[in-house]
Amino acid sequence: MIRHTAFAALLLAVATASAAQPAAPTGDAARGKDKTRMCQGCHGIDGWRVAYPEVYSVPRLGGQHAAYLEKALHEYKDGERSFPSMRAIAATLSDQDIADLAAYYAHGSTKTAGK
Repeated sequence: MIRHTAFAALLLAVATASAAQPAAPTGDAARGKDKTRMCQGCHGIDGWRVAYPEVYSVPRLGGQHAAYLEKALHEYKDGERSFPSMRAIAATLSDQDIADLAAYYAHGSTKTAGK
């Protein structure tokens, strides 16, 4: 009986904690398009490479999975990824900005607001 009561209490605690967490924002590709100016300087140039802090080929964003883009931007924002310019840019983004940018770039092969 004690096991059943403890298990029921645990289930209730998990359910309550899950319900209390705010849902992640839903991305809006149209709003994301308006936020790409900070991205297009590097990600909008085919074959672009940067030389600081090391030679690095800049990845294309268009067509990537939204979940991957969101995870990557959050990792830059939280300092889990270390590329300096991306960390600085991601630090300025809200969760909604990140969701919007991910929705826009995941939408297709579109690379920048100007294309």
